[in-house]
Amino acid sequence: MDLRKLKTLIDLVQQSGIAELEITEGEEKVRISRFGQGAAAAPLAAPQQIVMAAPLPAQEAAADSGSSAAEPAPPAGHVVKSPMVGTFYRSSAPGAKPFVEVGQPIKTGDTVCIIEAMKLLNEIEADSDGVIKEILVENGQPVEYGQPLFIIG
Repeated sequence: MDLRKLKTLIDLVQQSGIAELEITEGEEKVRISRFGQGAAAAPLAAPQQIVMAAPLPAQEAAADSGSSAAEPAPPAGHVVKSPMVGTFYRSSAPGAKPFVEVGQPIKTGDTVCIIEAMKLLNEIEADSDGVIKEILVENGQPVEYGQPLFIIG
């Protein structure tokens, strides 16, 4: 696609009020957007959208999909996950000593926390021996099924 055509397309986007224009000619693909990737687009009075899509060449597809930041690496060690949905508690009662602290050695079967679900208090036990490396949930925080709670090293 030549530069004169690109300039015409840019002018079209600016004058028409549309938020984004995507054109594909053969294996070439151009996307012109009035807003940056991080900015929120304001709603238009009369929504208009012109999108023409086709598969991207391999190089463009790789560049397009790899633009987001890398996800953090999973923590090293054994992860104790929540077996249910509920509220996480580190101790048996408010003001009581927590079941475990970071750096504390534990054995399989030791109680590490309580999850309250439907007014029932469920003791969660360690499923491996080791040392508590990290506590991933704050006291009183709601947790989901399978959510990581502790890292045991």
